[in-house]
Amino acid sequence: MPQRSGLGKGLDALIPGGEPVSSAGGAAQVAVGAIQRNPRQPRQSFKEDELEELAMSIREHGVIQPLIVSPAGNGVYTLIAGERRLQAARRAGLLNVPVVIRNATDQQLLELALIENVQRADLNAIEEAEAFHHLIKEFGLSQDAVALRVGKSRVAVTNTLRLLDASSAVKQALVDQKISEGHARALLALHSAKAQEAALHSIINLDLSVRQTEQLARKLGGQKPVSKKKTSGNPNVSDIERRLRTSLGTKVSLKHGRKGGALTIYYYSDEELDALLEKIL
Repeated sequence: MPQRSGLGKGLDALIPGGEPVSSAGGAAQVAVGAIQRNPRQPRQSFKEDELEELAMSIREHGVIQPLIVSPAGNGVYTLIAGERRLQAARRAGLLNVPVVIRNATDQQLLELALIENVQRADLNAIEEAEAFHHLIKEFGLSQDAVALRVGKSRVAVTNTLRLLDASSAVKQALVDQKISEGHARALLALHSAKAQEAALHSIINLDLSVRQTEQLARKLGGQKPVSKKKTSGNPNVSDIERRLRTSLGTKVSLKHGRKGGALTIYYYSDEELDALLEKIL
């Protein structure tokens, strides 16, 4: 069976040539003050109660899983993996923590921090999108290459990146979990920040579903609502639309009649069109 890239290989396999410090293959002890935060850490927010719980556990049992760090020179190390453990260790008052030292490039610092957070489902959608964007813009990776490294589909990466086009208010609402990614993507059909924020206000106040948000976006964008006359007689149409949306990762509309019908697949960028064509063909 071929070995998977990205998430399937784990953090150690993604840093070729790195060796643990101790000859026994275990972890070394490094002063907490000698470890600096990964400047490319995509995760910006940490839940206070979870950090405090972890700090209490560390006071009782110590840091069980070593952190992974990279030499930064002059006895200083850059954190690769273990941001929560490092913060909690500081809260617990530890002077030293167990680490495994690896050599890593700037690109690997971002990739590995991203992979660790994706594995733990720690990143919100905007943090994930910004990390993907950095990999593409700073290191010249294609969307396919990003997808391979983080163990996601090309369509999933494209859809996540699209969230960066949302207004500041929409992105903050997504970070605050007031709306879902589906809501945010539906709002991208509105091309002005003012229109997006007006629709966002309605979503939150009226507790609109993603489908209702899509209808609202069409209305505010001057589009005619999708007719349901020809689909009302066939209970399978909605299920087919749902399955296609899940498979293709984008909005799908099916109009079915006695003598045929029409299937409409929506896309919102050239990259997403390429991904859809690749998937279909």
